[in-house]
Parts: sequence; structure tokens; C-alpha cells
Amino acid sequence: MQPQIETVDIVLPLDLSEDDSARRKAAAKALGVPVSRVGGVRLRKHSIDARHSRIKVQLRLDVALDGPAPPDIRPVWSAPPLPAAGKSAIIIGCGPAGMFAALRCLENGVKPIVLERGKDASARRFDLAPILREGRVIEDSNYCFGEGGAGTFSDGKLYTRATKRGPVARVYEILVAHGAPEQVLTDAHPHIGSNLLPNVVKAIRHSILEAGGEVRFLTKVTDFLLTGNRIRGVVTAAGDEIHADSVILATGHSARDIYRLLAARGILMEPKAFAVGFRIEHPQPFIDRTQYHLAADAPRPRLLPAASYRLATKIRDRGVHSFCMCPGGWIVPAATENDEVVVNGMSLSRRDSPYANSGMVSTVEPEDVRSFVREHGVLAGIAYQKELEQAAKLAGGGGQVAPGQRVTDFLDGRISQSLPQTSYFPGANPAPLHDMLPRDLVSRMREGLRLFDRKMRGYVSNEVLLLGFETRTSSPLRVPRRDDTLEHPEISGLFPCGEGAGYAGGIVSAALDGMRVADAVPA
Repeated sequence: MQPQIETVDIVLPLDLSEDDSARRKAAAKALGVPVSRVGGVRLRKHSIDARHSRIKVQLRLDVALDGPAPPDIRPVWSAPPLPAAGKSAIIIGCGPAGMFAALRCLENGVKPIVLERGKDASARRFDLAPILREGRVIEDSNYCFGEGGAGTFSDGKLYTRATKRGPVARVYEILVAHGAPEQVLTDAHPHIGSNLLPNVVKAIRHSILEAGGEVRFLTKVTDFLLTGNRIRGVVTAAGDEIHADSVILATGHSARDIYRLLAARGILMEPKAFAVGFRIEHPQPFIDRTQYHLAADAPRPRLLPAASYRLATKIRDRGVHSFCMCPGGWIVPAATENDEVVVNGMSLSRRDSPYANSGMVSTVEPEDVRSFVREHGVLAGIAYQKELEQAAKLAGGGGQVAPGQRVTDFLDGRISQSLPQTSYFPGANPAPLHDMLPRDLVSRMREGLRLFDRKMRGYVSNEVLLLGFETRTSSPLRVPRRDDTLEHPEISGLFPCGEGAGYAGGIVSAALDGMRVADAVPA
């Protein structure tokens, strides 16, 4: 007889949360059955409740009654054979939007041709060393460009609030099918890590190739092939023309040359809000003590991960908030050109760095960049970002050295005489961040930081470092698309997609948007 499977939610103290016997007893009690009927339990969701001093763990379990639990089957991905005379779609960009669009195209019988300006993940890794050690950016292969996009070597964080955008669980299953840890399926805030994600994206590429798709690296798109208001394909930097029935634009928010190409071709774009600020870095033990209510000298319990936080407020109609918080992480250089310094954050799967960092940013609305419109038009937001990035380069003093300031000095308006130690490998140079950012933004950031210090006592202290600047939070532009076909409203066959087009904000939401757009591509 097959066992009866029931799903139940239970809460256990931290020290019992990994104990199978405790899980069985709690599940039996919740179901109102003798524990002898519980033949096995399987974890479906794991979430830590650290709101109070006694930490608890919330678990969702599948409970097998009157028999053993059936074996858990690891997710797989497959696609049917491509039709001999089927349609094709060029996908510009091999980040999460582009890769998941390619997988869904294959599922729908459309051949994807993925074009990536950067290198494959294995070769790309070697191009990070010049950034870190020499301060030299390889402009088509760096922390932003290359197989897997910006997330490959800058964290691999999967948590998303985009539950209304599509089947989040399916994204997780596809990642696990390609080698991501199975905890991705159960953790409330899943994270793969920059050490594991490269192998996952390589496995996705192999699936695309084995199913009949194409992936071409070092293939930079420099023009579109247009016939009237219809796109027919693209032109590459090598001068090759590549034709297809549809073109999915999934280039990410840092491919500024694509925005310039769209503008030059007169293809409609719209300004949108984005956010800029800096990276804020604390000792990880401080975050642990604050979030887990630990005594000053108490170590973090073994069963607890490095603690994270999320802070947000609104000041004078503009948001001030943490962004891409990286517990046990590192600050990394995210510039894509050699005349700029940009900072971002990442964590390995172990999250075992002694530092915690987060973006700390404020919203920039289109009206905030009016002074750039006369010269730059719709690209005003990019010019605003670029000016800050170039100022950071100058203040850093060379290479990828970043301008830095103690948070207390930022609040008081003075240059730091020295800086705390940092995880940022290229190093930091004292600089007046309060004079380098726009005055209104500085005022909001100061108010926000003081408010956050009241919420997390010690968040502002002399040992907390700010590094400039975090500018690539999202695209300052939206490439519009129709609600019904998801095509550009003026260019038939062009499908804007993902972060670069303004429809996503992270790995999972970009993957979801990639799948959604691929479903709209005619098969």
C-alpha cells in the first residue's frame, strides 16, 4: 500500500531543527496521529525566525503516513527535438534572462541563437584578475559581461519578491537540474554563491547546445537589421550578419552601447527611476549579534547562517534602502570601462568572510537628471551614472581603488583620516563622498542612515566603511513593449527583456521575464 502524504507546517527550536526525531514528533502532533504512523518526513521549506531572542525555525514537511517516504527525484530539464523547418530567435545576452529565454524557446520548438559579447564562464574567470590586481578592466569580459551575466561572479542571490511574475519554483528547479544545491528548493532566501554558480551556468549552456540551440561568445552586436518597422537580425562587431525570425534583447543594465545603438536607430526608449549610493561594510559579527540577539562576545550558533538585513524608508518622496545585501561577503569592482570605478557585492556559498556589505542607495527619478537631458536626451540617466563613476575613479587615485569614508565622517561632512580594513581587494582611498554625490541625495542618505541606526543600534559607527559608488542597481531606461505581444511597440519582432530593458531586478526575476518573453515569441 502506498503511504499517505500530508503536508504540514511546524516550528522547532533552533537546536532541534535538524533532528529527524523531533521533526517526526512535531509533525505527528500537528496531524493528530501517533508518531508510529510517521514513516518519514521530507523538508519542503526552511525559514529562520529570529525576531525574538529565542530563535525558532519554521519548517514545511511532507509527511509519509503508514509507510516510508518515496525517494525524492532531482529535477531534470529536457526539450523536444527541434522541428526541421522551425523558427529561430536571436537572443542578445547570456545572462539569466537570455539563458532562461533560450531554454524556454527550445521547449517551445524555437531555435535560440544566443549572442554574448563576453567569454564563457571558465575563460571569464581569468579576466577578473587584472581588475583585482592591476586595476585594469577588460571591457567585454569582467564582473558584468560574460556567460551568466553579472550574477555569475557577484553573488548568485536568488531571493525575489517577484512572486506574481511567474513560476518561481520552476526557476529553482531548472537551476537544481543544472547542478545548484538542492537547498535552493527549500530555503526561504536561497543563495547559490559565486563559487558554485559558474558551473551551473555552464551546465545550462550545455543543455542549450545539446537541444539544438547555439551559444556564441565574443560576439558583440553593433547594429540591427531593420526592414521598415520589422527587425530581421543583427550585425556583429566582426561584420557578420545573423538573421532570425525574432530578436530578444536581454543585454542587462550595463550594456550602454546597446542603449546608444537604440537611440541612434531612433528606437523608442523611456526614462525610468533607478538608484545610486555606495557600499556600506560592517564586521559580520556585528550583524550576527544584532540580528540574532547574541551577547557581545557570543559566537554565532553553528546552525545559523551569516545574518543578513534589509532596511528601507522613504524620505521626501524618494526611497532610501539597502540593496543586494551580502552576508559574509566581499565588495568587488563592477566597472565595465577603464575610466570608471563601480562597486558591487558578492558572497561565496559558505558566506564565511568576516565582513558584511550591502548597497545603500537612494532613488533617482527622471526629473532628478534634468540637467543632463539637454546634452544626452533619453540617455540622461546613463550620463548621471557615468559622471559619478568617473568621479569615483578620480578620487580613488588610480586603477580600481575606490573612494572611501567612515560613515561617521560622511554624516559629519569631513574626510576620514584613515579607513577601516575592507574586503575590497583593490583598496580604498579617503575621499569626501558627501561632496561627490548630489546634495539632495546626500541629505536623504544621511537621514536614512540615522534612522537605520535607531533600528539597528550600532549600524552607524566609526568602524563602518562606505565605498563609492554603487550605480548599477538597475537600468535608468525602459525599452517599452506591448502588453499583449511583448514586442516593442514600434519594431515588430523585437522583444525587450530582463534587467536591461527595465523589466527585472535580479537573477530570478530576470529568468522569469526571459521565460515569459520566450513564450511570446512566435513558434
